[in-house]
Amino acid sequence: MAENPISGDFNSLSLNENGGSVEAGHLPLVVCFGEMLIDFVPTVGGVSLAEAPSFKKAPGGAPANVAVCIAKLGGSAAFIGKVGNDEFGHMLADTLKDNKVDNSGVRFDHNARTALAFVTLRADGEREFMFYRNPSADMLLHESELDTDLIKKATIFHYGSISLIEEPCKSTHLAAMGIAKNAGILLSYDPNLRLALWPSEDSAREGIMSVWDQADFIKISEEEISFLTQGDDPQDDDVVMTKLFHPNLRLLLVSEGKAGCRYYTKKFKGRVPGVKVKSVDTTGAGDAFTGAVLFCLASDVNLLEDEEKLREALVFANACGALTVTKNGAIPALPTKEEVEQIIGQVSE
Repeated sequence: MAENPISGDFNSLSLNENGGSVEAGHLPLVVCFGEMLIDFVPTVGGVSLAEAPSFKKAPGGAPANVAVCIAKLGGSAAFIGKVGNDEFGHMLADTLKDNKVDNSGVRFDHNARTALAFVTLRADGEREFMFYRNPSADMLLHESELDTDLIKKATIFHYGSISLIEEPCKSTHLAAMGIAKNAGILLSYDPNLRLALWPSEDSAREGIMSVWDQADFIKISEEEISFLTQGDDPQDDDVVMTKLFHPNLRLLLVSEGKAGCRYYTKKFKGRVPGVKVKSVDTTGAGDAFTGAVLFCLASDVNLLEDEEKLREALVFANACGALTVTKNGAIPALPTKEEVEQIIGQVSE
């Protein structure tokens, strides 16, 4: 199938919690829940952590990346999570605010530090991680600290799996999902597998799948399909539909990096090719893709039922992810809506 340029203005239509349209300017809110941390990235690529001469710090954490992506595209986003009451924690909260993300759901822990991640960039641009969180503040968010009113204002509630690894954050995560589900809010899930953070492979599979059947929208990578199915072919549509597409799911997206993505609904499936760029750092590319999809979905939930609209949204999301890999870091590399539309225009010419 050929790529289609974006023909609609995703800022022109908004939805209320019941799926009805509201006036432009009252954008539907996407609330992202989970971890926010500092990524330390080597200033040169293709070296190990030990060989790196120096590191550049960059704000990150998948749910926070998604929130900032939505806001930079012109949408409305909020973040709920916990950081340390330290300079890095306050820097992260300020980063959200500076990027027009509602940070009223951020809490500060006085006894634990903000999480750190050292990210090595291999010669091919792929990443390897070393985490410092024993425990980090994000793991210590309590249910009593949840901003329940903020959750209930959402049109979409987005989360990953890292917040399911340890208590008390795990119970807080489940409580937040319950609040959103009971309020009729669309649930969005990106497993974001980080195996090094889980006690074992089995615990990672069990933890990731424990909330699988509650999500309305899931974004997953080919690597995660292989892991969750214990070695099945990630490009086999039957594997995806029989093992991962649960009855309540409305949309499953499989990200394929520079190749683009695949989409599955109960009515249709297909593939949308990626946008070719020179890759510098793949950190945050999947989060940019997810954020762009949620930005489009919050603006027009009907794209779940309209394949042409969905394909347009995925061209937009692929371009957003592609632009993110052309710069270092996650949040610093996220593009604006105008930048995404510009590269789509160049591709379609």
